[in-house]
Amino acid sequence: MNKFKLGALVVAVAMATAGCADMSQTQQSTAMGAGAGAVLGGLVGGIAGPGGAGRTAAGAAIGAAIGAVGGNIWGKHQQDQKLAMERATAGTNVQVTQTADNRLKVNVPADTGFATGRADLNPALRPILDQLATTLVQNPASLVEVYGHTDSTGTDAINGPLSRQRAQNVASYLSSRGVAPNRITSDGLGSTQPLVANDTAANRAVNRRAEIFVREPAPQQGQPQPQARAY
Repeated sequence: MNKFKLGALVVAVAMATAGCADMSQTQQSTAMGAGAGAVLGGLVGGIAGPGGAGRTAAGAAIGAAIGAVGGNIWGKHQQDQKLAMERATAGTNVQVTQTADNRLKVNVPADTGFATGRADLNPALRPILDQLATTLVQNPASLVEVYGHTDSTGTDAINGPLSRQRAQNVASYLSSRGVAPNRITSDGLGSTQPLVANDTAANRAVNRRAEIFVREPAPQQGQPQPQARAY
């Protein structure tokens, strides 16, 4: 492949991914992976033998398809896990979403998940955590972060320890259901990260919550990825 063809290929890929700033994280990952794959595929196509631009273009197309899959951090494992958690939380006010940085987020309102002013898990929360633990055991590549939050009622001396203990109780419950403790981190953030202003009773209820984030780090180059089982 001559320098002109290589330069044209790189410029085309750059133009295809130039809009990444306006994309979601999933779309950005896909686009960047596709771009890298296209360059690699084009190089392979051009080096492999005669055929000129046609072979180069075909190689770029194949490379882009491979790159899109490899660059998309939110994969089938996470999507299956999200669907399983949506089924487990149906009919509750627990929210299951995909974040902009491709983590699975389970938002548990404190009034649903815990006794008032206490860190004890409510019975209604246990089946939800059971399902979450099952999906975590089935996907050993995933890691978990648990954060406790309070409203602004009360002092930091009360809110800090309460939010930490709630997060720790969620983490301990997941561990008791087979999730390795070294895969889980937890912390309490008190009233420092409200979702809305603490100016009404309804808003304070929104801010009292536990947030569970599940992420699957991209595997290191040359490192085998743990195999997930079907949910």
